[in-house]
Amino acid sequence: MAKLEAEPRFDHPPRPLVQRIGAILWPSFFSAGVGTAVFFAFVDPLQLRDITFPEVAISREAGYTIAFFLFWAATAGSSLFTWILLRPASRYNQPLP
Repeated sequence: MAKLEAEPRFDHPPRPLVQRIGAILWPSFFSAGVGTAVFFAFVDPLQLRDITFPEVAISREAGYTIAFFLFWAATAGSSLFTWILLRPASRYNQPLP
């Protein structure tokens, strides 16, 4: 009786690093822009500063900039976590010999 061998499974080739980074940063950049616009439609950066750090002199533009980068970091973290969860399992879980 012939021994049945497992048929090799197709595995997607690894993507270039710049494509992987872009797939994380570009959607998070877009989301941060939308999130910043929606957030600051209701919140004034100077009033937010007065509530949180009244002793720090931050202009309105600096408040927008700081918030944008915080939103970007948060959404990039979310995109990165999604990318980690969606990696092909066959590439990282090789059968033991």
